[in-house]
Amino acid sequence: MTTVYKEFIVEAGVNQVWDALRDFGAVHQRLAPGFVTDCRLEEGARVVTFANGLVARELLVGLDESARRLCYSVAGGKATHHQASAQVFAEGEDWTRFVWITDVLPAELAGFIDAMMAQGIEVMKHTLSPQTLAGSGHRNDAPQAD
Repeated sequence: MTTVYKEFIVEAGVNQVWDALRDFGAVHQRLAPGFVTDCRLEEGARVVTFANGLVARELLVGLDESARRLCYSVAGGKATHHQASAQVFAEGEDWTRFVWITDVLPAELAGFIDAMMAQGIEVMKHTLSPQTLAGSGHRNDAPQAD
C-alpha cells in the first residue's frame, strides 16, 4: 500500500473550512468547484465527477465533528483499496491547516492519485481564499465558482 500525504495552509478560519469540507454532498460547489464538476448523493455515499471525466463512488466512512475530520473510501475502479481522510486544524484565528491523506493499492496508482490531489488542492486554496469568499458577498456562505 502507498500513502499520499498532502498538506496546505489557507487564509480562512477553521470553522469556515470545516463547514465546507464536512458538506459531503456539495464538494463540487463549496470545496473544489471546477475540479469536481458534479456530485450526487446516494445512501452513505456520493458519486463525484471530476473535470478529467473520472467518476468515483465515495463511501462516507466517518465524519468526526470534534476532530474536524472526514474519511471516505472509493468503491470500484482500478484501485483494490482507496481510503482517504481530510482533517483541518486552526493555525491562529484566520488560518487553517488542511491535511489530506490517501492510502491506495496497487502502488502503481500513487502517481495518478498524487497528481489528482495536487490539482484538487490548488482549487481548494482558491475556493477558500478570502478574495473568492469576498466575491460571493457572504464570507460565511458557500464560495461561488469562478
